[in-house]
Amino acid sequence: MKNIIEFILRYSKWFVFTFYMVISCILLVSNNSYQQSVYLTSANSVTGGIYNVWSQVSGYFNLKSINESLQASNADLQNQVFNLKTQIAELKTHLSDTTVLESDKDRFDFISASVINNNTRHPRNYFTINRGKKHGVLPGMGVIDQNGVVGIVNVSGSNMSRVISLLNETQHFSVKIKGSSFIGSMVWKGGDATIGYVEEIPRHAKYSIGDTIVTSGYSTTFPEGIPVAVIMNRVRSQDDSFFTFKVRLTSDFKSLSSVRVIKDIYKSEIDSLAAFDIVTQ
Repeated sequence: MKNIIEFILRYSKWFVFTFYMVISCILLVSNNSYQQSVYLTSANSVTGGIYNVWSQVSGYFNLKSINESLQASNADLQNQVFNLKTQIAELKTHLSDTTVLESDKDRFDFISASVINNNTRHPRNYFTINRGKKHGVLPGMGVIDQNGVVGIVNVSGSNMSRVISLLNETQHFSVKIKGSSFIGSMVWKGGDATIGYVEEIPRHAKYSIGDTIVTSGYSTTFPEGIPVAVIMNRVRSQDDSFFTFKVRLTSDFKSLSSVRVIKDIYKSEIDSLAAFDIVTQ
């Protein structure tokens, strides 16, 4: 206590000065409109800066939930876009018909997911997504990102799934040149993560450098018309009856982040019919 009293007595002049200074400022601001406006402007500027910093900090910690919400919205929009494309194609096909067949616009659904592990350096690459059986993800389902095809699910657990990347030498699926009906096979031969090959395109097929390669729709894995690659040039083929194209992949596999899993609600029915055909042959 004695030390406190000595401290106050030693700096009493400063305390008195500070006290009168505060009182003076209060009186000045209270009784003078100009000084009052200056004070409020300065105070708002300071508090605004503090709120802005706090908003940025809290926003950073909310990024995960915001990103998940955006992924869900993106998947929903992807579904709507696909449905609209299906309806447009159907209207064009049946424009002159009096009876329009029931559309399969509701055949496909999209499940949003995030890539949590990825590899592009091996001949057989895989990546892992944070969705599994409890989310509706099953083996055989196609996976795409905003630019095109990236893989096919081959193992699904309760919460996670492993996907065979398009960058896998064992991966083959049906594709075609956009705007044509000529079917080929999409393959990756290792090395460059941006380059693939399309094989078995009939030699009488018409094409141009820069044409887009899309999914054929001849499976339950991918709907028709999903981008896969762009033709760079034609390369020598082992079979003279077919073309082989060197293509640039539309997706950037080294920066995979947000993807969507494609669910075909008719898959079980189509697969069972295909199995029946095999048995009866």
